[in-house]
Amino acid sequence: MHAIAFARDRQNSISFIAVVKQIISILGAGLLGSCMPAVTGEQAVATAYRYTQVRWLPEQRHVLHAQDSRKIAVHTPDATLSNFGDSRGWWKPGVAATSMPYQWGGFDTPESFLEKIRAGKKAGDIADPAKRKLGDNGTSMDCCGIDCSGLISRCWNLKRPYSTWELPRICDPLAAWSDLRAGDILLNDKHVVLFVKWNVPGKEMAAYEAGPYPVWRVSAAGLNVAKLKAQGYAPWRYRGMARN
Repeated sequence: MHAIAFARDRQNSISFIAVVKQIISILGAGLLGSCMPAVTGEQAVATAYRYTQVRWLPEQRHVLHAQDSRKIAVHTPDATLSNFGDSRGWWKPGVAATSMPYQWGGFDTPESFLEKIRAGKKAGDIADPAKRKLGDNGTSMDCCGIDCSGLISRCWNLKRPYSTWELPRICDPLAAWSDLRAGDILLNDKHVVLFVKWNVPGKEMAAYEAGPYPVWRVSAAGLNVAKLKAQGYAPWRYRGMARN
């Protein structure tokens, strides 16, 4: 009898803990939502556009294809990136460049990026399987730029970068792709893009993204919905999104 009572008490305790955890999760989400900054879709799109208009002059000192000062492997997306098996490098020393380069873990504003470029930081750092395995530990402090989720975080005026796996915590899934509005996102387990508008309703959209296509930088893109769905993307809306 004592054994049965103990087992019943243990089961009740486990059930209670599960309920408490669920309540904490719900309350935590509520508190998180209550302190999220509000932004309109128009403001989010305007911020993304600013990133595509960053003008800077690359120098040889901004190139790195080796380990940084903390032994983190770095590959800047300059034109010599093709020597390392990736054809999506784009900027060249001595040639004026427009747009901010992709940097794994990057969260720069246009202003902070230009300041770091003047200080001689490395311009960008591409993503690869090794970086994804390391997560935040793969971010080089010797580099500057912005990554895909960092761009979304800036577009939504968030105080810190939210990774692709964190973004669902502050967003709600949309019931249908046709519900997408400016400032919403398309998200899968590796990448995120900012929706701007429909070019062809239900078939092709205009969007902004930070790399990797067509090259490792912040770009405006026309994206095919069928391809996005095949790659596991789903539409989400930031809980702080306000109507224009």
